[in-house]
Amino acid sequence: MAGLRLGPLLRYTDGSSATVWVEASRPCTAEVRCADGAHGTARTFQIAGHHYALVQVTGLTPGTATEYEVFLDDTPVWPQAGSGFPPSVIRTPGEDDDGLRVAFGSCRWTAPPAGGKDPVGPDALDSLAARIAADPGGERPDVLLLLGDQVYADEVSEATRRWLAARRDLGDPPGDQVADYEEYTHLYYESWLDPEVRWLLSTVPSCMIFDDHDVIDDWNTSAAWLADMRATDWWRERVLSGLMSYWVHQQLGNLSPAELDADPLYAAVRATADGTDALRAFAARADADPSSVRWSYRRDFGRVRLLMVDTRAARVLDEDHRAMLDPGEAAWLREQALDGPGTCDHLLIGSSLPWLLPHLVHDVEAWNAALCRGERGERWARLGERLRRAADLEHWSAFPSSFDELTGLIAEAGTGPGAPATVSVLSGDVHHAYVAEPSWPGRGPDARVAQLTCSPVHNSAPLSMRLGFRFGWSAPARALGRRFTRHGRNGRPAVSWRRTGGPWFGNQLMTLTLRGRSARLRLERARTGRDGRTSLLTVAERDLS
Repeated sequence: MAGLRLGPLLRYTDGSSATVWVEASRPCTAEVRCADGAHGTARTFQIAGHHYALVQVTGLTPGTATEYEVFLDDTPVWPQAGSGFPPSVIRTPGEDDDGLRVAFGSCRWTAPPAGGKDPVGPDALDSLAARIAADPGGERPDVLLLLGDQVYADEVSEATRRWLAARRDLGDPPGDQVADYEEYTHLYYESWLDPEVRWLLSTVPSCMIFDDHDVIDDWNTSAAWLADMRATDWWRERVLSGLMSYWVHQQLGNLSPAELDADPLYAAVRATADGTDALRAFAARADADPSSVRWSYRRDFGRVRLLMVDTRAARVLDEDHRAMLDPGEAAWLREQALDGPGTCDHLLIGSSLPWLLPHLVHDVEAWNAALCRGERGERWARLGERLRRAADLEHWSAFPSSFDELTGLIAEAGTGPGAPATVSVLSGDVHHAYVAEPSWPGRGPDARVAQLTCSPVHNSAPLSMRLGFRFGWSAPARALGRRFTRHGRNGRPAVSWRRTGGPWFGNQLMTLTLRGRSARLRLERARTGRDGRTSLLTVAERDLS
């Protein structure tokens, strides 16, 4: 009899359909049955000995919430008996909905607490799940955006380290980091079998995109970095396994039913008894030629447009043509951002890496990029590469031409009679939260533009990082940054910006509530009460439009 190994995850939803992702213990038929009669079935497909299904549920009624069950070969497997959680539901948007709530964050290290004490504090997703479970009919996100580092392939828990040691010799590279697809599946089990998070992901739709730790810290920092990695005897298996596991666990659920139906890889893995070879060949092509694959995607929620952008795999690393996005990816982003003037009230750009950083960090990254491309000679270029890797200098500002292009695109998308009311760049990565707002010389865009950064969901920020980011926004830091700018012979950015909220530290989530052309932002931090229970405390709340 087939059992439920992982899931269900409620992923895509619209007014009449949804997708639900599961992993089963053996080949079977997965079925989702809703209380209102909507349903869907899918046969599992096999990857590296694991059995997955993405069930397309049809016949849903717009503007409703319906409980659902999951069956494997007609045997009920969800909800689990005695779980203590309310039934999972599929909520569909309707014309009379009172706005859209978008919760987002990144960087969730999933090590279970040792002896009941969590080394990095309470998990914001656990806290969100507890709040929703306590009041199932109350406020909840309409969609949860996970903006990278859903798993940490290079920073495992002690429990996972012991599991790896029982499987292979940790004295051989890559040591106590994951090495292959099977080890990646263990990370997802550790993360998504957390009872609170498992239930949360079964009842709140989610959109995901990778960042570096989903593969390795500083993934695709530079051409020299990539050459060094490819010279090892373990990197190829690591990167292919990372891309394969991401496609299975995260990317499939990002796609709409129409996109799934048109996806040749999805068709190929379901058309054969074992789709491993087809998926591995796809991952090999993606690694050899990143421009052959698009991990970015678009989602429309009524008049709210979300563009989730791949800022890792789509990079051009040649120092003479360095870009955050390859030409095809950049053209796609531009086309989607400018599509249908007047058709969206809010444009959300999901980028795991922030566009606007503390001023000193921005100036140092731009200076470093100039050194690495040889602006100050070969000796400085070698020093620049060492600094780039040591200090993680690889955000948008480390790709100056891409920073300028994104800045120009945001201004263009936010200008004109059909412009959205707000353009927001949603980011994580930097283990703290803040709001930054840009201003352009002369007349800027009509839309209110903001950089909204929220991280981590569950991780830590050492004191040095906290002090550094606080200093990075200060007036002395800006003066110091100008010295770096002069040394690198860089021009000033076409846009200026100021911090208008934060920095905030801790495990946290941001929520955007979008109603008509209004937008309201709330930041909540996870905390543990005297009774040992976790909750979310509102730290800041403000209007954005």
